[in-house]
Amino acid sequence: MNRTLFHFLLALFGGGFALAFALICVPPFLENPDLLAAAAAGFVNPYSTGYSLDAVFCWLVLTAWILHEAREKGIRHGWIAILLGMVPGVATAFAFYLWLRQRQYSGR
Repeated sequence: MNRTLFHFLLALFGGGFALAFALICVPPFLENPDLLAAAAAGFVNPYSTGYSLDAVFCWLVLTAWILHEAREKGIRHGWIAILLGMVPGVATAFAFYLWLRQRQYSGR
């Protein structure tokens, strides 16, 4: 896969998730801006709990990777991806971090 296609797919998937998150989650949150209730809603049954825990632990793994590469490889601005992992989510954060790291590796 060439770099242009890779960057396009990162933008499509990362941006697509961010858009879906905004369309699905923001309107109900604006009606009832209770952050704790919004977070707890992802754990209402065993299945949603499993998916939510997967996302939380993927964010933790991504955070560990970003912090490791900041020290070992000098990747800068990874903290932005860590924040993006909290809102809108790991898909957007991971896509952003891959784009950022490739850009820094290639000198662009």
